[in-house]
Amino acid sequence: MFHRNKIVSRRGASSNTPYRPPRAAWHSDYQHGEPEAANSFNVLNIVELPPYTWQPAPPVFAALPPPPAGVNHGRKRHYNEHSARAVKRQRLNPSPTSSPRWIPHSNLAVGEPSSFAPVGSERFHSRPPNTEVLTEPQNLTSLRVFVKDKLSGQMVDLFEACQQQTSDLDRKEACRARLQVDIQKQFPESRLYLTGSSMSGLGCRSSDADLCLVVTGNRRQHPLDVLRQLQRDFRSLSYLVRIQLIKAKVPILKFKERGSFLEFDLNVNNTVGIRNTFLLRTYAYADVRVRPLILVVKKWARHHQINDASKGTLSSYTLVLMILHYLQTLEQPVLPSFQQTHPECFDPLMDIDEVPDGPKHVRPFTSTNQSSLGELLLGFLRYYATRFSWDKQVISVRQATVLPKTNSKEWRNKFICVEEPFEGNNVARAVHEKIKFDAIKKCFSESYRMLNDRKDLVSILALRAIINEELARR
Repeated sequence: MFHRNKIVSRRGASSNTPYRPPRAAWHSDYQHGEPEAANSFNVLNIVELPPYTWQPAPPVFAALPPPPAGVNHGRKRHYNEHSARAVKRQRLNPSPTSSPRWIPHSNLAVGEPSSFAPVGSERFHSRPPNTEVLTEPQNLTSLRVFVKDKLSGQMVDLFEACQQQTSDLDRKEACRARLQVDIQKQFPESRLYLTGSSMSGLGCRSSDADLCLVVTGNRRQHPLDVLRQLQRDFRSLSYLVRIQLIKAKVPILKFKERGSFLEFDLNVNNTVGIRNTFLLRTYAYADVRVRPLILVVKKWARHHQINDASKGTLSSYTLVLMILHYLQTLEQPVLPSFQQTHPECFDPLMDIDEVPDGPKHVRPFTSTNQSSLGELLLGFLRYYATRFSWDKQVISVRQATVLPKTNSKEWRNKFICVEEPFEGNNVARAVHEKIKFDAIKKCFSESYRMLNDRKDLVSILALRAIINEELARR
């Protein structure tokens, strides 16, 4: 760490001026949930959402050697020096209940137009991540306000049974911290981040844990080379089993924790995954209906076998963006585009270390839409079954609208076009066979017809079987 009496000046990835001194703590929390679940909803009570925080790892794991005496006087720290990042802990922790408040920052250009640019080469600075608690804007609306019918009640039942529990997140974090220590023996200039649905709040008990290993240094290695080395190293770790290298466009190392249900997907330097994790986290807590709706839709898509990018259908990330787009484009939107309203909070060139801080500066959003959960689910199926033009339109969560499908490489000859909010590429490119595309459209049409007729979740998925499967993991 820097000497506490020294004023440190460093430059950002897109700025020619030094960073401002740390500002006062900022708190504005959603307060809905129940203590035993990670960010859970409880239709009867409202308690505080456990915040996201960066802090040192548990002491049960070995730390790196202490730093040499002296201060580095503002120069960039070398990664082989000891730092809080070496074994930092990344998790959601409960915090004492406090009165929510919003303190605007005088230098934030809220509402200015966003300059959309592809993510280029990242700049990784040597300072430890900001250790301020990341909290969510407060929403005092209880989920029970939107449970107006049988279908909505079934959705809440499924959500409460399947949502990720605090104990699940604790196990994922413990394994991540242990892995980081072991990985740094081979790659000392590296950091391991927990990303994806585990951190965004959109996961369930059976969700895989996504990990992003950020490897820095003068000599940048190819991700496949790093993963091959890790595959060899992981075979000697007694707490990991079933280690498999997947050579996809974004190669990953898949493995399981011995003696548990936990499965991990580890990628190298795919930092856009860290960025979209915190963007999705912001959307997830902007309205109490978002997380239950997303979980139900993912369970529905998995039940109908249209939620597997490796088999030419929709990835979970694509499905989430499709849901957010639908909620943004209603006559009375449930969600805005946070990249448009708060471009400085989701700058695609922001330092990776600062990405978790971005959502802290997003003002609370209150929708005038009072649709029940069941009405939103039915509307989502109707939108893609009858209204969305698959052959002419591109889904853009970044702009909260549809874009015209052009003849550019990203959209040409693609059956489904969904824009990645930071890189601008097509996240639905896995759907490249007409037979799979037709199956997806048919699934939307038939599910809409059946649900519209019966208003019963059992008509479109095996509700009890899914709940029993998730409860078996407790």
